[in-house]
Amino acid sequence: MRRTVFPHKLLPWLLLAPQLAITLIFFYWPAGQAFRQSLLREDAFGLKSTFVGLANFRKVLGDPNYLNSVRVTAVFSVLVAFCAMAIALFLAVQAEKIIRGRGFYRTLMIWPYAVAPAIAGMLWLFMFNPSFGTLAWPLRQLGLYWNPLLDGEQAMTLVVAAATWKQISYNFLFFVAGLQAIPRSLLEAAAIDGASRRHAFWTIAFPLLAPTTFFLLVVNTVYALFDTFGIIHAVTGGGPGKATETLVYKVYNDGFVNLIMGDSAAQSVILMVIVIALTAFQFRFIERRVHYG
Repeated sequence: MRRTVFPHKLLPWLLLAPQLAITLIFFYWPAGQAFRQSLLREDAFGLKSTFVGLANFRKVLGDPNYLNSVRVTAVFSVLVAFCAMAIALFLAVQAEKIIRGRGFYRTLMIWPYAVAPAIAGMLWLFMFNPSFGTLAWPLRQLGLYWNPLLDGEQAMTLVVAAATWKQISYNFLFFVAGLQAIPRSLLEAAAIDGASRRHAFWTIAFPLLAPTTFFLLVVNTVYALFDTFGIIHAVTGGGPGKATETLVYKVYNDGFVNLIMGDSAAQSVILMVIVIALTAFQFRFIERRVHYG
């Protein structure tokens, strides 16, 4: 392996400077500000701040509403990540079977990724609106009382569906690329040995997709925890009865709506720790089962 040697010691730092500056400005500085804010408590008028140490963290962790947000976030994240990846993998496998119009089919699958999260949420809200939704009418005909604005479980189902639909395109692209990278000779050899398509997929293709699957697992986890804010804000606003209030939405609600800055900052720090710990766990234990060919 050839080793790259820079003609000047300052050149590598100059090349890294833009990325380091972006990381410092948009991650480390906001994280530091959030941690500092989490140790303070402002008066009712926001004119004076008092150092309270870890009191905000104790208050947040003892709040039943916050513990409910943890439970909601866990259920929401698992459902979105699993459904988005499973459906995308199924569609990618089906796309590989198409001979004519394969490019057109893939283009149609990519389009939803260009839709903003808030717009995606509004589209699903219009389709399943209990009053005039085009897809809510068949549910009423089947005798199902559909009203996600009042029913917590139905609201969770709606936001999970919207968030899943928004992320399928992203996962689809990577799964298609992963499937195309699998040598055809392996699948042909399995077919000659009498293996069915399903057996060949689970014993040959899917294990070879492990690096792609692991990467998408990390990305979808972060997506479910953060990038779904726009969908929840547009569709349910965390309701009804906080049934869809995830951790990131509670940070917004307490900080920007209720103006409880100390509690909101403490929640953002806890959320950051959760994401870092979850990502470290994925790399520490799940990546062990990933084989890079």
